[in-house]
Amino acid sequence: MATTADFRNGMCLDIDGQYFFIVEFLHVKPGKGPAFVRTKLRNVATGRILDKTWNSGVKVEEVRIERRPYQFLYKDDMGYNFMHTETFEQITIPGEGIEGVQFLKEGDTVEAMVHAQSETVLTCELPPHVVLRVTYTEPGIKGDTATNALKPATVETGAEVRVPLFINEGELIEVDTRDGSYVSRVKE
Repeated sequence: MATTADFRNGMCLDIDGQYFFIVEFLHVKPGKGPAFVRTKLRNVATGRILDKTWNSGVKVEEVRIERRPYQFLYKDDMGYNFMHTETFEQITIPGEGIEGVQFLKEGDTVEAMVHAQSETVLTCELPPHVVLRVTYTEPGIKGDTATNALKPATVETGAEVRVPLFINEGELIEVDTRDGSYVSRVKE
């Protein structure tokens, strides 16, 4: 059991049998009336954000979560197959449980959040930035860089990313897995 004073970003709570991660929280002490805590919670199963206000000092059920490194092996009709990097145990995770799955390629290491008591995988996160090769994009026109124009590019995982006009086919780029945006060009 924890109280609202123990809240921190990334903490996992059990609310009515569903698991939620705290995205952000704010302790509010108004001039009149009791203090309260305003939170944004992300549902582990659906990914939806929930705004919830708690009275200060309320007890909540904290879920103990362990972060474990897993390496992506392959995808089949059951889901995405991973291997624990230390114990070599293999697990399968459905695509809905992986954030940024469109940027996942063989050999990538991800961080899985595992429920400590039941040993079930709740969700899986890619690193914030990954390096991918551009497999297709229209060639840029010389002198057409006066504005910050973007063009679509397909990367090696099949995902589409908006890139600047100077990026060509075969180049390596860094992509933000949280929103799918172009970060920078990577030298080989």
